[in-house]
Amino acid sequence: MFKLIAFDLDGTLTQHKTPMTPDIRSTLDDLRAAGYSLLMAGAGACRRIFRQMEGYPIDVLGNYGLQYAKYDPATRDLAFVRDETLPCDRESVSRRVASIREKHGWTKFAGESVEFHDSGVVTFAILGTKAVQADKLAFDPDRAKRRAVYAEVCAAFPDYKVFVGGSSSYDMAPAPYDKGYALSLVCGERGLAKEEVLYVGDDYGPGGNDESVLLAGFPFLKIDDYRDTPRLLREKLLAGGR
Repeated sequence: MFKLIAFDLDGTLTQHKTPMTPDIRSTLDDLRAAGYSLLMAGAGACRRIFRQMEGYPIDVLGNYGLQYAKYDPATRDLAFVRDETLPCDRESVSRRVASIREKHGWTKFAGESVEFHDSGVVTFAILGTKAVQADKLAFDPDRAKRRAVYAEVCAAFPDYKVFVGGSSSYDMAPAPYDKGYALSLVCGERGLAKEEVLYVGDDYGPGGNDESVLLAGFPFLKIDDYRDTPRLLREKLLAGGR
């Protein structure tokens, strides 16, 4: 039924910002051997994703689809198909972030209030860009604080797609870019129907960066613990062959 399997990385195939385990790698190898095409769909840049996967031979969507690179077996490297750099009104973004901070008492932060990425993606760093990791992890472990304000942030940034990102931030990609939109572009390029694509992700709750794929109507395999991913993939896609 499925021709393309698309994956999130952190929390789905790996622990946060860590390499793949041998079990995950062998499962991907077996999926490729069974004839499935594989694709990464990430929030980070293609190069960062590729490095974290230690050069695994896979096509990569990066920056919510602003980047798209195909694996070239001849060079064993990525060849970029798309690498968008969209303009950002930094003054407007900073003003809107400051208004939200003032309203919710998020006025103390370390470093910069906002991180502006070259692609046009923006990170609203609630504790600041130089906050210590322990403080970030303790700030909102169940995402309840950020989800309570999520609709307000979306309303303040209608020109962006907003995600509850990391441990203490909101990530914002220029509209219409999100993983659902990016995956639809790939389907159009490859002549695939949504029903022929399975997406595998863990961040599917309100504001999660995988939620857009779920809402776009793609078949979705929900992951709650990346260590279960090999078993779930084998049961769904490899048990008994294709």
